[in-house]
Parts: sequence; C-alpha cells; structure tokens
Amino acid sequence: MAEDRPTVRGRVGRYGRVGAAMGGAAVRLAGSRYLGREADHERNAADLRVALGGLKGPLMKAAQILATIPDALPDDYARELAELQSNAPPMGWAFVRRRMAAELGPDWQSKFVTFPREATRAASLGQVHKAVDHDGNTLACKLQYPDMASIVAADLNQLKLAFSVYRRTNPAIDPSQIHAELSERLTEELDYVREAKHTTLYGRMLAGEAGVHVPQVYETFSTPRLLTTSWIEGEAMAHFAETASPQAREAAALNMFRAWYVPFYGYGVIHGDPHLGNYSVNADASVNLYDFGCIRVFPPRFVEGVIELYHALREDDRDRAAAAYARWGFENISNELLDTLNIWAGFLYKPLMEDRVQRIQESESGTYGASIARKVHERLREIGGVTPPREFVLMDRAAIGLGSVFLRLRAELNWHRVFHDLIDDFDLDALGQRQAAAMEEAGL
Repeated sequence: MAEDRPTVRGRVGRYGRVGAAMGGAAVRLAGSRYLGREADHERNAADLRVALGGLKGPLMKAAQILATIPDALPDDYARELAELQSNAPPMGWAFVRRRMAAELGPDWQSKFVTFPREATRAASLGQVHKAVDHDGNTLACKLQYPDMASIVAADLNQLKLAFSVYRRTNPAIDPSQIHAELSERLTEELDYVREAKHTTLYGRMLAGEAGVHVPQVYETFSTPRLLTTSWIEGEAMAHFAETASPQAREAAALNMFRAWYVPFYGYGVIHGDPHLGNYSVNADASVNLYDFGCIRVFPPRFVEGVIELYHALREDDRDRAAAAYARWGFENISNELLDTLNIWAGFLYKPLMEDRVQRIQESESGTYGASIARKVHERLREIGGVTPPREFVLMDRAAIGLGSVFLRLRAELNWHRVFHDLIDDFDLDALGQRQAAAMEEAGL
C-alpha cells in the first residue's frame, strides 16, 4: 500500500482556502503600520478562526496548541483559536469504503461482524468508527482523511506566514523553534504505524498504574493510514467534572497527573496533546487515554533539568536555575532574562513547592496564567526578546492543558507530595536505561 505524499495540486488547494484570510490580515497589518494606526488584531483573529474552523488538518490542531503558549500569538488570536473544536464533520461512506479497501483489501468488510457507516468521532486528522471483529472484540478504527500529506505541507507553510505577520508587530517572542517543533510533531502524526508504537509504549510505561487505561493495538487491522485499537468507553471529562463528587474529582485529577508525568519523570516521554477529547473517566475515577500521535521523547538530561529548576526555585539559587534553563535549551541567559523566565517558571511550579492541599492555581479564571504571561511578555520586550527552545513547546502545552483540566475538576490536592512521589528517587542513569528498554520493546 502506498502512503500519501504531498502533491502540488493538494498544496495549492489548501493555500487558496486559508491564504485569503491570512493575506487579508497581512494587508491590514501593513496598512495600519503605514498609516500609524493600531493593527486590528481582533478582526484579523476572527478572520483566521473562520478560515481554520471549516478545515480538517493540522493547522487547526497547531492553532489550538499555540493558543496555550504564552505570547506565541496576541491575546485576541489566542481567544479566537482556543475556541476551535477538534470535532470536524466526518467524511461520508464513499470515502470510508475506498480507504478501508485500500488499507485492508477489497474484502475488508468480511473481516468485521459490524462496521458502521457513520463515524463515532471525527477530529483534525481522521475519524473513528466503532467496529466489532469475529472474536467479539469492540474496536476503534481510526481512518486518516485523504491527501493529508499535502495538507500538512501547506498548513505548515501557512503557519510560518502567520508567525511572520505577528512578529512584525511584536518581536518579543521569536517563534522559529516553535514552528520547527510543531512541524516535526505534526508530520509524525501522519504515520499511524508510529502512533501504534507510541500507543504500545504508553501501555508499557503505565502498566503499573491501576488508575490509567491505555487501548491495545490490533496490528492485523492497522496500516500507515488506519489505526485499530481496543475500544475503551468512558464518561466525558466535562460531564464528569460537573456531576462527580469532590472525592471522585480529586481521584480523577490524581490519575490524570500520574498518567502524564509517570512517563515523563520515569521515561522522559510526554503526551503533547492533553485536551478534553483525548481522555475520559470511568465509574471508579480511573482515566482512559486516547490519541498517541503527538508524543515527545526527551533526553534524560532534559528531565533532570526540569527537576533541577524546581529545586533552584525552592532554594532561590540563581546559578542552579541558569544551568537548568540551559539544559532546557535557552541560550545567552542574562540576569534580566533569568529574572523574566523565573516569573513564568515560578507560576508553573508554585503549587508543587508548597506542602499543603490546594487547587492548581489560586484564581479560578479559565485563562490559565494570562496575567503572568502578560507580565513576562512585557519584560521580554524590554530586554530584547527570546527564542523559546523546541523542548519548551510541548512541556508548556502539557502543563497548561493539564492545569485547565484540574481547574475544571476543582481538584484540591497536595500537589507537592504528588510531585515528590515521582522525583524523590530520580536517577539519571536509571531513567536512561528504562527509556531505552521501553522504546526497544515498543519498536521505536
């Protein structure tokens, strides 16, 4: 079976659908600069949201991620793009039949007892059908949309244009490394064979966590454009947050924390897409994880740097903090830059440093850290800007995404002790050995 590859026709079609909105924003930006007026970011952001909202593909997903990174985009853009939904209209039965025949052969329907015409879920890169095989297993069959390679190539170029338009008005953040990281991760998401291995990796890393469930991959029904796993049913997180008892919400929050950070502190691996559609909750408050396309594997010394930064902040050790930021990938760390980075890091680490029961942040605002981000942004502009390292993108995304979930759950935990349960026995060499063994077992 041949994989999809970028085509000129596919790219041109994609450029046409998004380019009008981006071009209009760029023209208005240039006019405002020429005439000495303030740029109409609100109007530009609304245009961009309309352009992206009707499209399947990674540009929508990238926009959702960017909306959570402090000052990667203006506030108006972030507000608009945060409202993009991951549920796009599904493709019809004609597409399903063609895709399944291309992946599993013309007799593909005989391999299933039931395979519904309607998709159960539709997202940015593909749609999921709930099927049953001849052994009675309920399956989640994820089909990749057509021509996605061309869409990825076009979207990443459009994203670069969006960055360049914004940077002309606000040079405090250089987004070049953010674009590089998103490009690599989003391109990887096209490869369902790789995602199958990531799913197996997470099953291996979280095998000892009774409160976390990872689907099983069915390799005989999987290809580079079709990923089939066991179907895991659970309650939507949003509904659970509104109806569950405080004890159940706290148990779910603890399970969510361990689901994301046992892999990171134990194996150097992070799930980079923690939005509400990628997990559900069971009656016992255990959580189900889905969608392992956006995974980042970090070198062990980076994980050590994250822990070192925590200790540096607790002890107010500036030299130790500077060394930790260097391990994160920040360069040319002056005293002014160190002070600025510490504002943001202090906010993220604050609930971990205080040995008491508390919510993840004092404010109940859904705009996670907006006031802190603005303060950081102002300082960066004063000292000449910064280029966030690639490693920062998904780490920040995970922290902010999970923080918003914990806010929604109204969970009150001793985050300090939860965190120390993961880091107190940290050993750099042992992490490297575990990471290598887990990656080899998963075939990565």
